[in-house]
Amino acid sequence: MVQKAEKSARPDAAAKRRGRPRAYKPGRALQQATATFWKQGYSGTSLDDLADATGMNRPSIYAAFGNKRAFYLNALMSYWEAGYTAMREALAYDKPLSEALMQVYERALSIYFPTRGQPLGCFAIGTAVTEAAEDSEIRSTLLTGLRALDDFFEARIRAAQKSGEVSKKRDAAALAYLASATLHTIAIRARAGAERADLEKLAHQAVAVICAA
Repeated sequence: MVQKAEKSARPDAAAKRRGRPRAYKPGRALQQATATFWKQGYSGTSLDDLADATGMNRPSIYAAFGNKRAFYLNALMSYWEAGYTAMREALAYDKPLSEALMQVYERALSIYFPTRGQPLGCFAIGTAVTEAAEDSEIRSTLLTGLRALDDFFEARIRAAQKSGEVSKKRDAAALAYLASATLHTIAIRARAGAERADLEKLAHQAVAVICAA
């Protein structure tokens, strides 16, 4: 009983042992770092840039995320996970395939064309493709993400074949590649300066081909 009374009388000592609370939120810091990599590219982003963007000093960055490469990989995987969630929602099975596919492209366009600033396209396509040539882990993470998109599209197309929307004679895997390729093309052209209206037209044309009887 005495020991408990003594411990409760000195909460400041316990607080010191626990250490100071973090002055940043990891999720927010990751979003800020992603935005910096997205705009400047991996090679064009320094640790000082990340420190400025997140409000964290170098020791805090190393402690929370590791070096710049580890920070970037964390951002890339987080981007893919968010993309998977968005794909599941957009490719809902309670709507026609054409509508589901257009929802994917429209959501992508809303990301690729922010309300402010220069269109940046897809984070993964815009930043990871260059680094993948020399970095096997970035290459593997990129390929895994691209294959996951193919799988989402293929599963939805096969469901459309079962419901009679798409002929079963058509190659579902090939149609899924076309759907993915359209998404990548939109991302690249958005970053290159293409007009959003032109890319929306491209998306509609691709959907028409995929959903053709």
